[in-house]
Amino acid sequence: MNLNHSIQPLAAAIEEHQSRAAAMPQLFQGPPTSTYDIEPEEASIPLSHYFWILRRHRWNILAFMAICAVSALVVSQRLTPIYESTVTVDVDRRVPTGIIGQDAAQSTVNDADQFLATQIKLIQSDSVLRPVADQYNLREPEPGAGAAQLERNREAPVILKQLKVTRPPNTYLLLISYRSKDPVEAANVANGVARSYVEHAFDIRFRSSASLSSFMERQLDELKAKMERSNAARAQFEKELNVINPTEKTNILSARLLQLNTDYTAAQTDRVRKETSFQSVTSGTLESAQASTQGEALKKLGEHLDEAREKFAQVKAHFGINHPEYHKAEAQVNQVTRQFDEARQSVGRRVEVEYREASSREAILKKAVAETKAEFDGLNARSFQYESLKREAEADTALYEELVKKIREAGINAGFQSNTVRIADNARPGRKPVFPDIPLNVGLALLFAAITAVGAALLSDTLDTTLRDTEQVTRVVKAEVLGGLPLVKTWKGRLALPGPDSEPLPGTTPMVRRPEEDRLLTGFEEAVRTLRNTILLSNFDRPIRSLMVTSATPGEGKSTVSLHLAMAHAQQNHKTLLIDCDLRRPSLDRKLGMNPESGMTTVLLNGLDWRDSVVPVAGVDNLSVLLAGPVSRLAADMIGNALPRLLQEASAMYDLVIIDTPPALGFPEPLQMAAVVDAVVLIALAGQTDRKALASVVSTLKRLRANVAGVVLNEVTRDVADSYYYHGYYGKYARYYQQEEGAA
Repeated sequence: MNLNHSIQPLAAAIEEHQSRAAAMPQLFQGPPTSTYDIEPEEASIPLSHYFWILRRHRWNILAFMAICAVSALVVSQRLTPIYESTVTVDVDRRVPTGIIGQDAAQSTVNDADQFLATQIKLIQSDSVLRPVADQYNLREPEPGAGAAQLERNREAPVILKQLKVTRPPNTYLLLISYRSKDPVEAANVANGVARSYVEHAFDIRFRSSASLSSFMERQLDELKAKMERSNAARAQFEKELNVINPTEKTNILSARLLQLNTDYTAAQTDRVRKETSFQSVTSGTLESAQASTQGEALKKLGEHLDEAREKFAQVKAHFGINHPEYHKAEAQVNQVTRQFDEARQSVGRRVEVEYREASSREAILKKAVAETKAEFDGLNARSFQYESLKREAEADTALYEELVKKIREAGINAGFQSNTVRIADNARPGRKPVFPDIPLNVGLALLFAAITAVGAALLSDTLDTTLRDTEQVTRVVKAEVLGGLPLVKTWKGRLALPGPDSEPLPGTTPMVRRPEEDRLLTGFEEAVRTLRNTILLSNFDRPIRSLMVTSATPGEGKSTVSLHLAMAHAQQNHKTLLIDCDLRRPSLDRKLGMNPESGMTTVLLNGLDWRDSVVPVAGVDNLSVLLAGPVSRLAADMIGNALPRLLQEASAMYDLVIIDTPPALGFPEPLQMAAVVDAVVLIALAGQTDRKALASVVSTLKRLRANVAGVVLNEVTRDVADSYYYHGYYGKYARYYQQEEGAA
């Protein structure tokens, strides 16, 4: 029934291989030597591999997480509960620090972050915490400390580790929190720290104001003495000048001098004009007298005299000298002439008087200008010194008055307790402890346990140098993967039968198969058959007649695979010969339950015909075996020369010769055998074979130009390789076929 089921898959595989034969590389031809040194780029590890690692270690990860969570729960329940109380402090920067002066008119500065950070440090300072620590006895003495040590501890800065000061974002609030085993103590300490902080802030301002007042009072005495000296010097200078305000007097003298200069200039002009008139009058001409300042009256008398003379001339011409009108006109001319002469003399005298007065006035003004200028120059020269003394006195007086004002303001502001810092909400005893937070602790334990477990799983996979799946073989060893064989845990010193209806092999322990065991064994047999087809159908140009099965190290299942591979080939009615060439540590005789007297060792040492030592395997048609015989190191050294002739003769009698050899590392004969067989199959134990060891074997065989057919992963399990699920397909199909057959 199994053979019938395998006909169709085998035919499909043959057609597939025939269609790909032209494109497939010849596995058994061996590439050129130069290509062995070229290492292809290493493929990246797929993401599915990491999920497989997590799936492989899932129970360990879950167990570790559960242990950590339970431990966190137990530890949290055994911890002493801690209570926390929080007091809210409001910091209002808009409230002035004083009620008068500059402190009352100060503007808000945009430095909230720096200011609040400063206040947080101030709350944690020793000056704020020491009174609270002393009040509630928060500083515990060190056990066994001496008196000196206790004294140093008392003097050391107070630090409350359970105190926490935070600022909610975008607020002017400060949260002062304290933790304690006693909820009442936590609330009292938090409120005490807040009150101490408010009082300390007030004390700082008060001491600062008091210190400033004290400093200004000391400066006030010195400034007062200096002010008195400067005012006395100014008063003495005013006394010496005999004026109250030299500046005003200087201004008066300046105006007076300016006026005198104006008058003196006018007097000079007037004197020159009158002197000219005087000189003209003194020369005696009538025109000069009439042109003087007093010639107006003389000019009128001259006009009157001219009129009188003209009238007299008319009377004289009309009446004659004896006529009364003539005498009358003559008398009038004489009278006007006499008046004209007297007026002329009077004008000369007046012009002289005016000239003398103008000259005298000019001299007086000249003297006055000189005296005023001399006084102005003297006063102006000393006014600079006066101004300096005056400015110094006024500055000392102003500074003294300002300092007195500041002292009064500081005194008033020192007594003003600003509410810039105020307690907005007092702390109250908490109802529930904040520590331990059991859900948080358990959650964190689960989180860190998961991270640690996953990291450990990934690290263990990274540090693992063994081969686990087919992708690693292709990526690391640079060899073809022929297939994988699942692990059958029920094989403990027993050999699986070729089929469910077969008889036990001679000398083997009968094995009663349960349904699950039968499924596993049947899956292993199907994997062997698949391996058989993969090897034998790989090359159609050159049929494989001899096959060598070896491994890198002992205990990797090469003998078991060789035996089952031979059984699978014999079941196809092909004559198969299995040779045990592991002469150092043979195992096929034990697996087959045989103990022959002759074998490969006797053939090599005694020169016997190998055909005489070949024995058929009972229960398996078409399968013969040439066992190793007695252990002999000498025979192991001789097998390399005898094997080529033996294989040549056996190939004529058998369809396939399978050779079981010692491990390739550490023994020379496997290398000699590999050079004469048609193909070499390497067996690697999943999860145990070292990558470097297998890669070394592959590299050595390729250097010898051996035809390495590929690598077979043995004992593949779900926990070792992420490709194990391929081997579960047969069980599903087997159950399906059983259901179909039962229905038929």
